[in-house]
Amino acid sequence: MTELAQRLRRLIAAQGPIPLSLYMGEANAAYYAARDPLGAAGDFITAPEVSQMFGEMVGVWLADVWSRAGSPARVLYVEPGAGRGTLAQDALRVAARFDLVPEVHFIETSPVLRAMQQAAFPQAQFHHDAGSLPEDAPILLVANEFFDALPVRQIVRMPQGWRERMVGLDGERLLPVAGNLPMEQAVPPEWRDAPAGTILETCPAASAVMGDLAARLAAQGGAGLVIDYGYAAPQTGSTLQALRAHQHVDPFADAGAADLTALVDFATLSAVAAREGAQVAGVVGQGAWLKAMGIETRAAALTRAAPDQADVLARALHRLTAADQMGELFKVLGLSGGGWPVGAGF
Repeated sequence: MTELAQRLRRLIAAQGPIPLSLYMGEANAAYYAARDPLGAAGDFITAPEVSQMFGEMVGVWLADVWSRAGSPARVLYVEPGAGRGTLAQDALRVAARFDLVPEVHFIETSPVLRAMQQAAFPQAQFHHDAGSLPEDAPILLVANEFFDALPVRQIVRMPQGWRERMVGLDGERLLPVAGNLPMEQAVPPEWRDAPAGTILETCPAASAVMGDLAARLAAQGGAGLVIDYGYAAPQTGSTLQALRAHQHVDPFADAGAADLTALVDFATLSAVAAREGAQVAGVVGQGAWLKAMGIETRAAALTRAAPDQADVLARALHRLTAADQMGELFKVLGLSGGGWPVGAGF
């Protein structure tokens, strides 16, 4: 049992159940602070680790929108939750071929991952949040599998009314329970009379981060991509899941030992971005967006250059773009602001 799990058990035993959002936030903070979670030896793999082609398509997109915006001399590449820096390396290598060489700014709270990013980009500047980013240059934002790890809030329809979903204690076991306080005021009118057992999931942290970044785009100019697994229309139900060693595990079994994520609500992110003055290009499936950016042509070129890697490249292309793999579940949200054009692929 992790130290965090023991501490949470003591807290709940003494004071009662805690909000799910608090549990998820504490668990992920401990999880990311202590490890590199990526790759075969880790708990999950992200698209940039599947193939260099993913980051290369991001680089093409960045170079294209920057060029059509007039190729400003100073521009900031901003990536929250940049992992090992793999996406930035692939994207900025391609962007440099088109003379786009931005300042690199990472928003990262994990000491382990920050060290890996600094090794890949010694000149990078680091931030704990968007508040310390420079305010005097356009932003090229890339957020890949960042928003899914932010803590979600859930409310559940009980026979007696709507209640917040909490984390309680049954013996030594943590598990979800319904809180005592009425939550009707937090429920949109269209869901007020939903049947018992209905769960509504929101992510206030994601809305706050998106609000900050979209306001920056509107004020400073620039463009952005948000790429994550999620849904484009409102839905009900819990999407909380935990991954450990590439297997789904109980999210409440051992806090801080597994990666906790939830599906991203792209409709809400889009609405928040628009409210803050950013232009929303749209939300499309990752597969369609990558194909629009030319990933199939790139895969063919790489195959011609290295025929012995044909099978590896074909598998990577399938995983990134196929509807039954990452192609539909993963979405791409395009943003721009400050007079910048809409990016390609939307």
